[in-house]
Amino acid sequence: AAAGPRRGAGAAPPPGWAPCREARAHPRPVPVAVSSVLASYGWYMLLAVVAVYLLVQKVSRSLAARPSGRRGAAEAAEEPDVVVRRQEALAAARLRMQEELNAQAERYKEKQRQLEEERRRQKIAMWESMQEGKSYKGNLKLNQQEVESGASASTVPKSKPNKKPLRGGGYNPLSGEGGGTCSWRPGRRGPSTGG
Repeated sequence: AAAGPRRGAGAAPPPGWAPCREARAHPRPVPVAVSSVLASYGWYMLLAVVAVYLLVQKVSRSLAARPSGRRGAAEAAEEPDVVVRRQEALAAARLRMQEELNAQAERYKEKQRQLEEERRRQKIAMWESMQEGKSYKGNLKLNQQEVESGASASTVPKSKPNKKPLRGGGYNPLSGEGGGTCSWRPGRRGPSTGG
């Protein structure tokens, strides 16, 4: 139950035990292990070294090209007055465009006021002619032509396409004339022949 009897000077060494001198005299064959690793994985190691070399070359090229971009950013940061001038020019252009838009809106409002005034005058003239018992249609047509000529002088004339009627003048849906292939005809009168 104890750890064992103590070994004395004359006790025999345990089996498998060798003195230190013998272990130092026979070193392990290390070159054989390295050569076996190179024989097994040599091509893989060579490819890995080539891939690392190419990767380092690519990274160094990209880093060499990158400082030129940094220089451009540094130059832009060094010249804030150029940026301020650009912003001022942009603001001035926006202001000019807004002024032109406001002027166009004012012209449009003025035209609308003139048209409303002309319509009001026409209505007054029509009412006065009705009070006097005269025909107002002739005056109305003349006034409308004047308004249209005034409006067309200020705007670009538009060409109107020639409109054709959808059906001919002799079309009558009740008689079935001029309708084309879709006409209704009443059935034949007479005794039904059923079975």
